[in-house]
Amino acid sequence: MNKETQSLSIVIPVYNEERTILNILEKIKILKIECDTEVIIINDGSSDNSKKIIDENKHLYTKVVHLSKNSGKGKAVIEGIKNSSNEYILIQDADLEYEPKDILVFLEENKKIKYDLIMGSRFIGRQRSVLHFWHMIGNKFITLLFNLINNTTFTDIYCCYCMFRRSLIDVKKLKCHNWGQQAEILTYVVDKKSKIFEIGISYHGRTYDEGKKIRYYDVCSVIYWIIFTKIRKIFI
Repeated sequence: MNKETQSLSIVIPVYNEERTILNILEKIKILKIECDTEVIIINDGSSDNSKKIIDENKHLYTKVVHLSKNSGKGKAVIEGIKNSSNEYILIQDADLEYEPKDILVFLEENKKIKYDLIMGSRFIGRQRSVLHFWHMIGNKFITLLFNLINNTTFTDIYCCYCMFRRSLIDVKKLKCHNWGQQAEILTYVVDKKSKIFEIGISYHGRTYDEGKKIRYYDVCSVIYWIIFTKIRKIFI
């Protein structure tokens, strides 16, 4: 597979990331080595200087959508998918928890077999921050639930890095505007015919003081969207 036959839309949801957004935009330029890329920024109603920084660096991205108010990461992801046009989509958080160089491994594997989904995992990677115990328990629980319902063997369904075919998602069906969005997307992408690969990645988790926003009650939302989306997929 040559460069022209591998294309990737990188969706970057941004909410008050003035300290890191420029760094991330610089880092993802490395992906152009392996594929054609389009970079789509969804500014989710940021109240800091994120919008100003984005508007001053138009050479670093393809498209930007400025939402008038903060509507949640899920809503930002939906808007990003709506504005994407390449064969594959990858979600890139605007902080520095994930290292874009790891995506080069995704692209290299995709040269061998064109997968429907390549999933990252913080638990089989060689380098990562030590996670909070209850975060790990919550993640393992929702991953186990997803695996049971969808007959899969993922190790980390809430790793940000997942690269999937755009054709497998009907964006009109996506309804979740919060943290349950990834479970919703994965449920639609995965079926018994799917070609799936999992790759260990490095992870540098932020502390609560640095802006980590996921809380224990978000697990309940994720559980709801795993079950609801599976039922909806079967009957609607």
